[in-house]
Amino acid sequence: MIHTMLKTNTMTMAIAAILTLLPFSMSAQKEFTLEDLNFGGNNYSKMTPENRFLAWWGDELVRLENDHCAIIDKKTGKETTLFTLDEIVPLTKSDEHNRMRHLYNATFPYPGKTQVLLINGKERMLVDWKSGELIKYDRDKVQAEEWNSTSLYMAYVRDNNLFVADSEGNTRQLTTDGSREIVYGQSVHRDEFGISGGLFWSPDGSKLAFYRMDQSMVTDYPQVNVFGRIAEYRPDKYPMAGETSHQVTVGVYNTATKQTVYLQTPPSKDKDEMYFTNISWSPDGNTIYMFELNRDQNDCHLVSYDAHTGKRTGDLYQEKSDKYVEPLHPLTFLPWDSSKFIFQSQRDGYNHLYLFDTKKNTYSQLTKGNWVVMNVLGFNQKAKSVIIASNEASPIQCNLYAVSIKNGKRTLLDNGRGYHSGVISASGEWAYDKYSEPDVPRNIDVLSTINGKKTQLLCAADPWNGYKVPEYSCGTIKAADGNTDLYYRMVKPVGFDPNKKYPTVIYVYGGPHAHNVDARWHYCSRSWETYMAQKGYLLFILDNRGSENRGRDFEQATFRQLGQVEMQDQMKGVEFLQSLPYVDKDRMGVHGWSFGGFMTITLMTNHPEVFKVGVAGGPVIDWKWYEVMYGERYMDTPQTNPEGYAKCSLLNKAKDLKGKLQIITGYNDPTVVPQHCLSFIAECIKAGTQPDFFVYPGEPHNMRGHQSVHLHERITQYFEDYLK
Repeated sequence: MIHTMLKTNTMTMAIAAILTLLPFSMSAQKEFTLEDLNFGGNNYSKMTPENRFLAWWGDELVRLENDHCAIIDKKTGKETTLFTLDEIVPLTKSDEHNRMRHLYNATFPYPGKTQVLLINGKERMLVDWKSGELIKYDRDKVQAEEWNSTSLYMAYVRDNNLFVADSEGNTRQLTTDGSREIVYGQSVHRDEFGISGGLFWSPDGSKLAFYRMDQSMVTDYPQVNVFGRIAEYRPDKYPMAGETSHQVTVGVYNTATKQTVYLQTPPSKDKDEMYFTNISWSPDGNTIYMFELNRDQNDCHLVSYDAHTGKRTGDLYQEKSDKYVEPLHPLTFLPWDSSKFIFQSQRDGYNHLYLFDTKKNTYSQLTKGNWVVMNVLGFNQKAKSVIIASNEASPIQCNLYAVSIKNGKRTLLDNGRGYHSGVISASGEWAYDKYSEPDVPRNIDVLSTINGKKTQLLCAADPWNGYKVPEYSCGTIKAADGNTDLYYRMVKPVGFDPNKKYPTVIYVYGGPHAHNVDARWHYCSRSWETYMAQKGYLLFILDNRGSENRGRDFEQATFRQLGQVEMQDQMKGVEFLQSLPYVDKDRMGVHGWSFGGFMTITLMTNHPEVFKVGVAGGPVIDWKWYEVMYGERYMDTPQTNPEGYAKCSLLNKAKDLKGKLQIITGYNDPTVVPQHCLSFIAECIKAGTQPDFFVYPGEPHNMRGHQSVHLHERITQYFEDYLK
């Protein structure tokens, strides 16, 4: 009897073991390719979590699909079709070449009205899907555009000149001197300081503020188009650190008077250009606000101007620093009180909200704590609260909160986990919330910003089910200062065996305004890491000091010495890795792009005893060749910080290269111009060191489309050839 029981138990355990292993064995049947994992891959769209395209129509939530738009019941999730693509296409009266192919970009500017705004390659169309009424705007070959839903005016730029069109099809050309030297209505200051455009309508659409950029004094960088029968000279205007920058003015066009005035900003002096950013309008459209920053970027003023005369009317706020001040966000006026607005600042060490009273000319702090306000979504007008996203719950999370304007009290709106992105309705009483967690590919909820009640609209299945998937983990180590916590992500090889030793690749970016590790799906792991883990590599990613969302002092620790503090922190990551029994100390590699390319070569040449192989994409080599705004913010000028520039330059490190290094660049990179890597290669030739070099003709700073698949196969193969 006992023997029978033992035999039965043995068989049961064997069957249980088989059943336990079955999911793994099934998943082991499929392997990823770069066509699956890379965003340029032919199968990439099928391997990303299911999504929903959504838009607000007042407080009604609309689902946008390829062939229809549907109202979503916010309490039940039930959908009711509004109109179909087949119904809308005839109403647009577009020819076959320009006909709408999908409805993913539809917006609904008027609550309660049956009008939808659509955009195709050459037209902007406001269509009433009930009456068939149609308003069209020509947008063929526009370089920038901005439409106002109140006045129905559209401003646009063509051939660097500025135009305004009304809803009747009447067009007025505002400028005639536009050229590659004189640019109107587009981003200025190299898209720094939060700038993403150059056209700004007043709330009622009667006045248009716009940038005018004179870059005639800026040196040309000699880019070349190699694809013609004879190569063509295609220069970029590129102001390098310490060199002459462009001059910017702000104009205001009045649609009633048909006149343009320019804001009477402080005159620029040689080597003392001003930066103008975060242009905002008062609710009544009579005043323009913007932040003015000196070229040293350490003295920032919030200034107001009369929109009718261009005269300066006030200097409302000043912020100074012994390092730098970085205004990134425009003002946001309270919808229920036009005398008060919110602005954002890191003045207390973390990015927070401040409430400014224009009647009293005073301000008070609205949010406070050792955490960062990451975004302002808008206002709940009924509750008189502002809806924000912040990392208060954890430095690697992003969660949604309602903040009382009266007392600053914060109410968590989401589940308190993961990484959330919200969009609020017209009244601000509702939000749709797209989020993921380390083990949640993507969920979408619609929630009340008053009581936090939620309805789940989507719980996406894992698109990688059935594939070989590695283990993703997250933790912290101490920075080189011995006190600061740094977050890392580790991706272990598929089929990880703790008794083996694995080749290890550190992926690095390390620069400002970016981070690599957060509480999204797989801890925000890049798909290439999964591809490498499938091939038997361990991947390690560390957010060093200098990266974003950790507060002012964390970010500014690298001031005037880019790459140095970052390198110290990354080497603490190396120490941690070398303490792990399954990391092969003799097979360590490093890879990064842009600032990460700079860090890759920095680590390879300063610690050649550690890194056997590296791949550096689009690397900065010497900061004196980088653009004025970014370069001087973090390094000052080469004239005022020669020691810092010399210390951070990689030119004098070419002789220290010992491992296998591949440098990759886009041949027409307008961001990190090819002068960087070419100059480093020249120094390597002089020193007798042997990097490898690969170029993508015609490509900018990042490889586009399917070329990205080729790029990542090349990166992978380099590690396969020399590290494995």
